[in-house]
Amino acid sequence: MQVASRQKGRGATKNPESRFSALQTATFDDGWASELEELPALRTTVEAERGRSIISRNRSPDIPFEQSINPYRGCEHGCVYCFARPSHSYLDLSPGLDFETRLFQKENAVELLEEELRQPGYRCRPIVLGINTDAYQPVEREFRLTRRLLELLAEYRHPVSLLTKGVTILRDLDILADLARDNLVSVSVSITTLDNDLKRTLEPRTASPAARLRILSELRGIGIRPGVMVAPVIPAINDHEIEAILRASAEAGATRAGYVVLRLPHELKDLFRDWLATHYPDRAEHVMSLVRQLYGGRDYDPSWGRRQTGSGHLAQLIAGRFRVARKRHGLDRDDTPPLDTGKFTRPARTGDQGSLF
Repeated sequence: MQVASRQKGRGATKNPESRFSALQTATFDDGWASELEELPALRTTVEAERGRSIISRNRSPDIPFEQSINPYRGCEHGCVYCFARPSHSYLDLSPGLDFETRLFQKENAVELLEEELRQPGYRCRPIVLGINTDAYQPVEREFRLTRRLLELLAEYRHPVSLLTKGVTILRDLDILADLARDNLVSVSVSITTLDNDLKRTLEPRTASPAARLRILSELRGIGIRPGVMVAPVIPAINDHEIEAILRASAEAGATRAGYVVLRLPHELKDLFRDWLATHYPDRAEHVMSLVRQLYGGRDYDPSWGRRQTGSGHLAQLIAGRFRVARKRHGLDRDDTPPLDTGKFTRPARTGDQGSLF
């Protein structure tokens, strides 16, 4: 279903059908708009779902992890650029406003994880929490799925990595500190902009830039050497902030840095175009022209090795600026060792073989 007017506090400006939908609709002015009251604010709904497995395995050579867990489907943060939006189409829901208002929580996630960890053939490798949708989005305050998963991983002394822009992570500093003592946790904070006005439209329900810098400081204070991820870099929107973000992050306690350029798979390219037309009509075409320069004249290139950083002269310019700024602020000298997989253990449980002796 299309929504004609922008919803306050939401990132997407419309709610198009998924690419798999057999029903297609089109908006038109029937003359009644002036007679109707403004649409009520969209409320977030969260449905419980029960999965059959919880750990996703990655085989993509340009992604530096093998295992991940996503406690939630959809994300209330509402980042208009989120590459995960098209995944809502598999639920026959829109990657637009549905993605940020119709959420799903995996209610048996902890039980499924323990089942997998107790399999005799399970090989311990770091698990990334919330790589598709943020594990610390606002609904985590109520459901605490991420915390319960961390508690289980801590009990098993299993290494875990986190990438977030959610301030709710500060509620879990006790568990993170415990994991940090055994080199079992890595955390990076995503910082897209230092401009509060841009943040409100680009990623409306995320933590403020100042709060994200505070997360870096708090993590450093409990013994974690955090990273900063400048993502996504959007030409003519936030690319001019690369140096400022790295400087502020280093001052706040970050020890390493990475970046990803804007990715526009499937329906996301149209959602982003509509966002540009709504908020930056004066430069919308220019921005998309620069994006196409990153991807060989297309809106997006999903090829491994190019989808994260783009290619061509503009991509090289961004990479060069990032490399110089990272070196200037000491974010290229991180000597943190890899997470420790040798401490993994399976605690005794009632019913285990041998528990009767």
